[in-house]
Amino acid sequence: MATEFRDRRHREERKHRLNREIMAPEVRLSGPENEPLGIVSLMEALRMAGELDVDLVEIVATANPPVCRLMDYGKFKYQEQKKAADAKAKQTVIEIKEIKFRPGTDEGDYNIKMRNIRRFLSEGDKCKITLRFRGREITHQDLGMALLQRIRDELVDQIVVEQFPKLEGRQMIMMIAPAKRKAAAKPAAEVPAQPAAAPRQPVTVPQTASST
Repeated sequence: MATEFRDRRHREERKHRLNREIMAPEVRLSGPENEPLGIVSLMEALRMAGELDVDLVEIVATANPPVCRLMDYGKFKYQEQKKAADAKAKQTVIEIKEIKFRPGTDEGDYNIKMRNIRRFLSEGDKCKITLRFRGREITHQDLGMALLQRIRDELVDQIVVEQFPKLEGRQMIMMIAPAKRKAAAKPAAEVPAQPAAAPRQPVTVPQTASST
C-alpha cells in the first residue's frame, strides 16, 4: 500500500489513521472519487486499497462505523496544506505601528512622523500615537492634548479614532485606524423624456338652423 511502510515517526503528526492503524472491524467506505461503497469489513477495505495502490484513510473516526475513504494520502495531505497556505496568504494582517511624539517635537520631526503615519494608514495598519512627558513637562498636559488634536485634525478624512487621547502614567495615547473607503456614489438614473403632447384639434360645434 502507498503509505504502509512510511516512517512511523510521522504517525503522531497526522490527523487520520491509515490502513492497519484503523481498529474498527468494519467501515463505511467511499472510493477514490468519493463515491459511496457502503459498509464493508476492514479486511475487505484493506484488500481494495491494496488492489488500487492507495491508502485506506479514516476520515471520521467518531462515526459508527467509522467513515473511511480510499485515496492517495500523500496527495491529499499536499492539497490540504496548499489550501491552508492559500487561505493564509489571502488574510489581511493588520499591524499596530507606534509613533512617538514629545510636547516639544519640532516642526521638521513632526512632518516626518506624519508622513510615516499616512504611509502606515495607506497600508491598512493602525497607529498608536504616544506622546511622552519628561520631568516637569507633565504639568503642561494641555500642550500634549493640543498636539494630539492637531494630528487628529490633519488626518480627519483618513482615520477613525479608536481611542481618544488618554493619559496613562507619564504618556498620552491615541489609537487611530484607517477609515473605510466610501463606495463610489451611483450616478443618478436618467428620467426618461416624456413624449410631446399631441396638438389639440379644434372642436367644431354644428349650428342648428333658426326657425323662421
